[in-house]
Amino acid sequence: MSPLSKYQSAPYKDGARGPLAYDCYGLVIAVRHEVFGLPLLPSLGGVGRGRLRENTRAYLELKTGMEECSPEPGAIAAVFAGELMAHVGVVVHLDGQLKVLDTNPGGPRIRPVRDFESCFQRVVYYR
Repeated sequence: MSPLSKYQSAPYKDGARGPLAYDCYGLVIAVRHEVFGLPLLPSLGGVGRGRLRENTRAYLELKTGMEECSPEPGAIAAVFAGELMAHVGVVVHLDGQLKVLDTNPGGPRIRPVRDFESCFQRVVYYR
């Protein structure tokens, strides 16, 4: 069983931080911490779907402790609509390639990095 199985089967719920449901940010912080052993990021209760200004404010605060990078396992895939932060996913290594795990109201998805990037205007990766 893949260490990502529980995340792939968890439904989307706005504001959810797991373990039964996740929103995109909740999924990112859980996978980075539980799968990759990275420090637990703050919960950021004010972020969520449709809260672009709150998401952007939180991003600007968090990015000071992060480094921009190429896609790598555990990296955050930050999606932008213009200058506003709209969505996040996390990079995983699965089936011999880098993919992005993310979730939205349709549920979790894992897509190759190139496919993930093709769906959005701009994606920036952070470690």
